Amino acid sequence: MQIADPLPRFGARLSAALARGGKTYDLLAALPLVAWYIVSAAAMVRFLGGKIAEFLARPDAMLGLLIVSKAAILLFAFVAICMLLLRSPPSAGAKGIGPRIAALLGTYVSIAIVLFLPQTLVSDWALAASCALILGGMAFSLYAILFLGRSFSLMAEARRLVTAGPYARMRHPLYVGEQLAIAGAVIQYVSPLALALLALQIACQLYRMDCEEAVLEQMFPDDYAAYKARTARLFPGVY
Repeated sequence: MQIADPLPRFGARLSAALARGGKTYDLLAALPLVAWYIVSAAAMVRFLGGKIAEFLARPDAMLGLLIVSKAAILLFAFVAICMLLLRSPPSAGAKGIGPRIAALLGTYVSIAIVLFLPQTLVSDWALAASCALILGGMAFSLYAILFLGRSFSLMAEARRLVTAGPYARMRHPLYVGEQLAIAGAVIQYVSPLALALLALQIACQLYRMDCEEAVLEQMFPDDYAAYKARTARLFPGVY
């Protein structure tokens, strides 16, 4: 009796598991972003540890607000990691390199501002405004991402059409929350270069929205047309 060679069968199963659109492929695609969130979260934990010790030694309202705003960013990173690992595989995605570049720049340019530009000395009022925007933006982002759930993505991809919660009135509430937080962070690093990078990041986000809407229109033509007609892109009654 001839025994079948297991290698071809293993290779076929491995190819099927790694096929684009499968869960394994999606996990591998998410790993770089998950790793970045973990590294960022670890750095934030170290930062918060120092600031909390400073606050306990010398309580200060502005320092307390800064701690709370940074803790909100840490919580967002944790939720994002969970959603990336648990999300469903995409049913469709934008074609070409442009949407991918826009997604990466829209995500990482703001991080570059915080990591590589010198922090500016600002007044207590400016710092309070910065922390309030970061805290409010992160809180709204968390609210949006909990409704987005397993459809969370970095690239322009379609999983399911989410129309509940903040998505009932605006098509991109997660970007609204993130942009508020980014604007708050830029206050602490304001300079001509920081403002130029912020403008680039906003341009990438607008193009990214176009790409995402095109994918969703292709995937859910009738439902998305009706949804688009009754919602604002970002701000109800404005845009």
